[in-house]
Amino acid sequence: MKKVKLTLKDVAQKLGVSTATISNAFNRPDQLSAARREQVLEACQRIGYHGPNKAAQILRKGESRIVALVLADSIRYTVSDPMASTFIKGVSTVLQAEQKHLLLYAGDSESIQEVVDFVDGFICYGLPRNRVLAEELARVSKPVVTVDFNLETRPSINIDNEDACYQIARAAVREGDHVAILGLRLIDSPNTCRIYDSPLLDTDSSISHRRLDGYLRAVEEKGMTVDGDWIWHIPESDSSFARQAAKEALNSNPRPDTILCMSDIIALELLQCALSMGLRVPQDLRIAGFDGIDEASRTRPLMATICQSSERKGELSAKALLSGNKEAQLLPYELRRGETIG
Repeated sequence: MKKVKLTLKDVAQKLGVSTATISNAFNRPDQLSAARREQVLEACQRIGYHGPNKAAQILRKGESRIVALVLADSIRYTVSDPMASTFIKGVSTVLQAEQKHLLLYAGDSESIQEVVDFVDGFICYGLPRNRVLAEELARVSKPVVTVDFNLETRPSINIDNEDACYQIARAAVREGDHVAILGLRLIDSPNTCRIYDSPLLDTDSSISHRRLDGYLRAVEEKGMTVDGDWIWHIPESDSSFARQAAKEALNSNPRPDTILCMSDIIALELLQCALSMGLRVPQDLRIAGFDGIDEASRTRPLMATICQSSERKGELSAKALLSGNKEAQLLPYELRRGETIG
């Protein structure tokens, strides 16, 4: 037999008290004496009533004190990424101080519609793998802050990715160099591969394309070009995908003089592959990374990279959402020359 769900009114009638007394016992304990509240809660437990419907409360009040953090990819992948984990730390620090809660929402989910009624707003960290989510976030009536990509009419938190990559490539590349680029999510493929003449994805909004633009601008200023044959697409900033691209690039003929990487994880795999092959860095090969993760500061030779504060991004995105700040914020970055570009 299907169990009948008790309403607040049903419970009040069964216990012979007012609905206000039941509601206060669960939601406003200061309105009852400790003994009276304990008595009411024990009676509710005996008849199988565990409190007002939370979803109904949220819809009625219009506030849940929950913020959804929409990730670029699956939760499993994102929490293992050092940049993403420090970003989440920044967001959660601010929300906890404001007594709000954080809901992680995977970027490969089908839709945000199943949670939109139960959260107070959205922080979107990176362009979601399922582009439908970005389209929904552009239309939703609740506050949205984007990080590391842009949605028209929505506030964003970014660094100038194009300029950052231009600066590090300008420092790394020498005239006459054969240059390769180990990119991140440039084309529609689940596999590591050269992009050749494949159509690029999300050229207007993706930070990967801003980084590519910066690299290419610096190379062109030195009178060279980088064809699609020498640009690798890596589907995730993951060691196994990066290792495959690194081995292909290092075993190519001619071998590149300089390789520009769109993340430190990629650059670290490349460095290890190069050293295992007996190559000298930077004498035989120059390597540039991006992000400034802790691991990159411990390499020998020291990794050249762009340092940015992912935790600060998290803090500012949460503060922007809670305050209703609608301005785009461009944060500073630091070029660390290190030793891998000479």
